[in-house]
Amino acid sequence: IYAMARHAGCRALARNGPFGGQETWSLSARDALRDSLHEGGKVREHDNRTCLIVGGSRGIGRATALLLARQGTPVAIGFRANSKAAETTVEQIRVLGTEAAAFQVDTGRPEDIASLFIDVDRRMHPLGSLVNSAGISMSSKVADLDAERVERLLAVNVIGVMLCCREAVRRMSLEHGGAGGSIVNVSSMAATIGGRPGSTVYAASKGAVDVFTTGLAKEVADDGIRVNVVRPGATMTDMTRTVHGKPAARSQIESTIPMRRMGTADEIAEAIVWLLSDKASWVTGAHLDVGGGGFLIGTAPTCPTPNRSPSHQPLPPNS
Repeated sequence: IYAMARHAGCRALARNGPFGGQETWSLSARDALRDSLHEGGKVREHDNRTCLIVGGSRGIGRATALLLARQGTPVAIGFRANSKAAETTVEQIRVLGTEAAAFQVDTGRPEDIASLFIDVDRRMHPLGSLVNSAGISMSSKVADLDAERVERLLAVNVIGVMLCCREAVRRMSLEHGGAGGSIVNVSSMAATIGGRPGSTVYAASKGAVDVFTTGLAKEVADDGIRVNVVRPGATMTDMTRTVHGKPAARSQIESTIPMRRMGTADEIAEAIVWLLSDKASWVTGAHLDVGGGGFLIGTAPTCPTPNRSPSHQPLPPNS
């Protein structure tokens, strides 16, 4: 009954029960829905709930929004400053016949995050999934760090992600009257090795996102919410625009990637949408690396020649 009420949009009935109280009503309904989810129930396929993509106007967020829209999922686009890009993305989604709206938010400001979720509640279908794709970078040696820039980066990349997850859990968890859902946090392959030169703080912020995702996944698994992280490698987006149109710089980066090329936003979006979907119904707490194989350290070893034993090959330089 609870699930049907949610799917029909009867939010007050679902939360408060037929007589205004929720102790026995919501408890039995919540347990029934939890059992359904634990048995691989396909809740998301039968409702019309919204996916909120924070940082959804450009790059990976935009690609994810368009992919979800093609599947019929209503999309709320969170953007910080580029209203033109956000509105363009919304129009592209609506052309596909899917509901969409743009919401301005600075995820470095806790009050903005609270307002964002309230606005999405008012204007969109109930929340069913969240993608945290907003982030900023900085390039600096540790000896030259500016405290204000570090604080700003951590406010957006770490605290902002945590607070967005808080708001999503309050809406989607069975404990709070929700119908379950999925969260994907966008991290970075930089978290795996400390980043490229000058990206130590950025890499640290993404490492924090990875650890937070692992802990949150365990915390809310029994409340119907799956939480995973996607770690892109070097991807052609605005964040890497310094190498766009610079073949030498791009080639240098690609030489450190086993697959010898940078990724595209669409390739990252495919991984995100899979994790959001019921096809990943038993996946939570996962760190999915989408980076062409990671990083090559030093010089790649060569294959042994036919007439020499591999065990007697000399080690390559810097191995």
